[in-house]
Amino acid sequence: MNYTSIIGIVAGLFTACSLLPQLIKIIKEKKVEDLSIGMFVTLMIGLALWITYGILKNDLPIIATNVFSLLLNISILILRFKYSRN
Repeated sequence: MNYTSIIGIVAGLFTACSLLPQLIKIIKEKKVEDLSIGMFVTLMIGLALWITYGILKNDLPIIATNVFSLLLNISILILRFKYSRN
């Protein structure tokens, strides 16, 4: 793995992990009223396109970090629907 790939992976992980505090807060407080579904759907579409781009370019850092970020977003969206029913 070269230096450029390492920078790409680290940058992607920091970007993807930016949602972890929000996910932890949702799990602890079980409050989701202030979350925008539109924002998460838009972000997930963008992430899916980044994953597609990474696959087309055969670029593992782009694929891996965006898959991780997409999974975090899906988790938040699932909790949004779960906790908004209560």
